[in-house]
Amino acid sequence: MGKTIAEKLIAASLVDGEMVRGQRIGIRADQTLSHDVNGVMSYLAFEALGLDKVKVDLAVHYIDHNMIQADYKNSDDHRYLQDITAKSGVICSRPGSGICHQLHLEHFARPGKVLIGGDSHSVAAGGIGMFSIGVGGFDGAMAMAGEPFYFTMPRIVNVYLTGKLPPFVSAKNIILEVLRRMSVKGGVGKILEYTGPGVATLNVAERSTITNMGQETGATTSVFPSDELTKSWLKLYHREEHWLPIDADSDAVYDEVIMIDLATLEPLIALPHQPDKVVPVREAAGIKVDQVMLGSCTNTALHDILAIAHILNGEPIHRDVDAGLYPSTRTVIRESISRGAHDKILASGVRIFEPICGGCNGCGFAPQSNGVSLRTTPRNFLGRSGTASAQVYLVSPEVAAASALTGVITDPQDLNRTPFEYEQPQILPDDRDMFQPPSAEPDKIVIRRGPNLKPIPEMPALQAITSGTVLLKVGDDVTTDHICPAGALYLPIRSNIPELSNHAFKVVDDTFADRSKKESGGFIVGGINYGQGSSREQAAMVPRYLGVKAVIAKSFARLHLANMVNWGLLPLLFVNADDYEQISQSDCLTIHTSQLLEGQTIIIRNETKNRNITLVSPLCQSDLNSVKAGGRINEVRNRHVK
Repeated sequence: MGKTIAEKLIAASLVDGEMVRGQRIGIRADQTLSHDVNGVMSYLAFEALGLDKVKVDLAVHYIDHNMIQADYKNSDDHRYLQDITAKSGVICSRPGSGICHQLHLEHFARPGKVLIGGDSHSVAAGGIGMFSIGVGGFDGAMAMAGEPFYFTMPRIVNVYLTGKLPPFVSAKNIILEVLRRMSVKGGVGKILEYTGPGVATLNVAERSTITNMGQETGATTSVFPSDELTKSWLKLYHREEHWLPIDADSDAVYDEVIMIDLATLEPLIALPHQPDKVVPVREAAGIKVDQVMLGSCTNTALHDILAIAHILNGEPIHRDVDAGLYPSTRTVIRESISRGAHDKILASGVRIFEPICGGCNGCGFAPQSNGVSLRTTPRNFLGRSGTASAQVYLVSPEVAAASALTGVITDPQDLNRTPFEYEQPQILPDDRDMFQPPSAEPDKIVIRRGPNLKPIPEMPALQAITSGTVLLKVGDDVTTDHICPAGALYLPIRSNIPELSNHAFKVVDDTFADRSKKESGGFIVGGINYGQGSSREQAAMVPRYLGVKAVIAKSFARLHLANMVNWGLLPLLFVNADDYEQISQSDCLTIHTSQLLEGQTIIIRNETKNRNITLVSPLCQSDLNSVKAGGRINEVRNRHVK
């Protein structure tokens, strides 16, 4: 029986277990990626391991998220990161060189290799035929230390593409269509593998837009073949020698097949506040628009910028619209300037920002109160934009540009524009000097540490008998943005857990932190897909720091579940989903945790309602042992990895 692309990539890096669906396997990273928000925690953990140098073929750090320097915090963190990377054998990008996922795609991502990235959208590298997984900061540190990354072997879904996209319908609409069909939880426990003749109509950056947003389905990762178009992409960036052809065998077997005829797609839009609330743009057409954000790791590659410039063409945007562009990388900026695209965008009145994450994670360009914001970003979670009352819609660059001109949500097919045809250049400027290599004399480097940089808090072991109140009961699809807010006010304190904990669940219940402290912790009850969203491990650390003993839910998102293990926060599942209704906020619960065994049910006592509820943990025994010890961090804190 032949192998899928994903199976070939996993097999090449497998160090533990067998590729059997549902079994636990371990793979070793060829490359690691980190950035300045989650990376601080990664390097603090790396230092705690007692290591002086990374143990992977290539480790790259990017400074692209915390770029608002309103005070000393971000600047201090950047100095720490520049020092620790230079000392540890890690390449570091200069601040403002570009968005990590696009930069990595341009300069380092390689077909056939494994990338473990400290950001959920690290899966973007799947567009070049790489097996890439997003993790939390601690797992990122372990990967840099040369430790295997463990996960459950997923099922593999073949997304079979035929046809060619119509004019003004770009690759963003492909992943919006996948989200429309699968939902934000339909990809959990799965890999999305794209094949079929339609693949050959998409360049690597377009493929990366699709794999990037595959994260929003809950998928472990997404992957495309490596073909002649991949080779030409690598040639653009002066590294054709890194090309390796990869494709699925003709007799490969998939667990599921999704057929998409690209020729039948139309412009799509995701309504607030989830990426899977997808409808055709024509159904939302006419809604007044206050703000348009062009950019993020999904949609400002060169072809995106040129398409935006083609639609705007120097015409003034609507007087009631505030529009801004976050380009993806320095190279893209240079090429778009040389082609005249930047001039057309500027002439239309669009604000030009640095090539950073910026408004996508709420660090700048927040909408007005109750504002309607159209964004080409991968997420539109409640409050993520920095304005809790904003209504954020996800669209393609073409829809965003058309709507900026008209002032209302507009199908670009309705504008009087000739179709845009992208011509890929033969070669692009060699911008590799934006990366700072590791120091040749690491012993001479003194690491600078600002006052906001706090040590990792001590996490005590799990008590044998745990009692407490239900501090919060939430519904389905609670995101990491709900648990631990994004935005310019909170990202600078991501490495300061005591301070950050004061803002836990702020967009859901701003009394949560105070109540947790008063009650000395307790329980959280959730619905389906608890912890959806980003890789931020602080969403597990903060409740744990506040004394939360366990989270009881109907199901958990993969990445958040891994972070809960790392930081000793016990995940429990309802055996009977209807029992969710048998627990109310403020109920008092008691659970015996001395004998946590894989697959074994456990009884929690609702003292308030005088009834028992049957639960089970989704974890394997080794992960349960980690949680009992207070987290994996406790298991390795004082161990020198050789």
